[in-house]
Amino acid sequence: MAKQTSIITLNGKVGALSFYKTKDGYFAREKGGVSRSRIMSDPRFARTRENIREFTENTRTTKLFLDTIRPATLKIADPKIYQRMVTLMMRILKSDPVNSRGDRKVSEGDWNMLQGFELNGRAGLSSTLRAEYAQVNTATEWGVSIPSFLPADFLIVPEGSTHFRIFIAGVSVNIATGERSLEMSSTEELPVNSASGQIDLSIQKDVLGEQHKAYFMGVEFAQLVNGQHYNINNGIHNAAAIIMTENT
Repeated sequence: MAKQTSIITLNGKVGALSFYKTKDGYFAREKGGVSRSRIMSDPRFARTRENIREFTENTRTTKLFLDTIRPATLKIADPKIYQRMVTLMMRILKSDPVNSRGDRKVSEGDWNMLQGFELNGRAGLSSTLRAEYAQVNTATEWGVSIPSFLPADFLIVPEGSTHFRIFIAGVSVNIATGERSLEMSSTEELPVNSASGQIDLSIQKDVLGEQHKAYFMGVEFAQLVNGQHYNINNGIHNAAAIIMTENT
C-alpha cells in the first residue's frame, strides 16, 4: 500500500493498480492476493474458512439484534454502535462451549455478556441518570421503579433541555429463524426543573418471544418550543443501557 502524494489524486483501477480514498488520505495498491476459490478449497486455508464462517454468523446476529432494537434507539445510538456490538457479539460467540472452532454460534454463547452494554458510547446511562432504581422481574412482567427525584441533582441535563423522559424496552430474537419482537413503555415528557414523581414502568413478557431476550432502560432530553418537543443536539446526550438479559 502506497500513499498518493501528487496534487492530482485518483480513484479506481488503472491496470494492476487500485486507487482509493480513506479517512487518512488517498492510497494505491497493487492487485493481487489469494483467489477466493483457493481460500474456500485449499486445506492450508482451513483456519481462514473457520474465521469466515464465524464472522458471518457474528455479523448476521448483530444485524438482527440492532434491527430489532432500532425503533427504541433512533435518538440514542451512536455512529459506532454496530462496530461495538460486532466486537461484543464475537466475544459471546467465542464463549460457545458446545461447538468446535469455525462452527461456534452466538446463540450458544454467554448471552449475559450483553448486560451493561451502552447504546450510546458518548453518554453512559449510569453517569447521565444517577437516580437509584429497582427492577421488577416476574414470570409475566419486567420493569423498573424509580423513586421521585430532583433532575437537577440526579440527571446530567444538557444545556437547553426543558424536559426529559425515561423509557424501558424489552426485545426477543430467535437467532436461528430471525423472528424478533420489541415492547416499550415510557413516561411522558417531564420538566427538568421540578421533582419527577414516582416512576413505574413495565412491559408484559408474553408479547415477547421465547428465545434470547434483552431489557434496557434509557433517558432522552428535549426542548419545549411553542408546544412542541425537540430533540437536543441530535441525541448526543441521550443514554440507554442493557440492564438485564434472559435466554429461554
